[in-house]
Amino acid sequence: MDIDTSLVKCKECASRNLYYDQVRGERLCSDCGLLVEENIVDHNPEWRNFGQDSGGDKSRVGAPKNVLTHDGGLQTSIDWQNRDYSGAPLKSRTKSQMYRMRKWQRRSKTQNAKERNLQVALNRMEMICSKLGLPKSVNERAATIYRKALDNNLVRGRSIEAIVAACIYIANQQMETARTVDDVAGASNLGPKEIGRTYRDIKRKLMIKTPVPNPKIYIDRFCSELGMNSNAKTKAIELVNEADRLELTHGKSPSGIAAASIYIAGQLTSQIRTQREIADVTNVTEVTIRNRYKQLTKALGIELIV
Repeated sequence: MDIDTSLVKCKECASRNLYYDQVRGERLCSDCGLLVEENIVDHNPEWRNFGQDSGGDKSRVGAPKNVLTHDGGLQTSIDWQNRDYSGAPLKSRTKSQMYRMRKWQRRSKTQNAKERNLQVALNRMEMICSKLGLPKSVNERAATIYRKALDNNLVRGRSIEAIVAACIYIANQQMETARTVDDVAGASNLGPKEIGRTYRDIKRKLMIKTPVPNPKIYIDRFCSELGMNSNAKTKAIELVNEADRLELTHGKSPSGIAAASIYIAGQLTSQIRTQREIADVTNVTEVTIRNRYKQLTKALGIELIV
């Protein structure tokens, strides 16, 4: 029980044998019967939950606030199906009434320009995350960042699409979900330069920190798309670790280092993939792959028969 235990003895007889009545919210002395304290507030949840999927949860409260909707998921919605509780179709007069009710409910959900902006942005954000195959946790992190940008007036005068894409890219870096800026640009129909410019502006003004991109987070995804088995993945990760130890990855594109490591690992494990095939999957040019793999093989003392 989350109750106040500051009173430990009776004021009348100094007895410590106190009894707490949970129903009445009172504390009594079991020896002399004195009412020591009354109207105690119980901060625990009420044991009443009539939800269909409540299961063992007896808390009275419902679902938590949802950051993926502009209203937090706290408003209700009228079903689009024109049927009553028994499944029978509604009469024509009732249908027109329900249509008007839905229309005004949609209009009442957004009270000002800020809420309308948030509604459009969150819908667009969900669509881009779905295209990229990102989990819900990344979508929620991006939505939180967008709300902060909106509260700090960073959206004014900028494209909603660019702000949304930049927030998704920041969330992707924080959660390390192996999506490059080119992937985000392809899903949002924007240029990588525009996303990068907005991304740096949001990070600077909101003082957001992101971890240094690690080429290893791209290995598993790229190898899976290339149809390479676990031996090639393990070898590529070993090459990246060795390159990082020798500080060969500093100042280099993480996806470029990952692509070169995969190319070398494919040669060493007899799972040869051409530079063109790797370039198509990783969105890295063949020239970059060729330059990076030559640097790695020279520094690591690896000889490849090309």
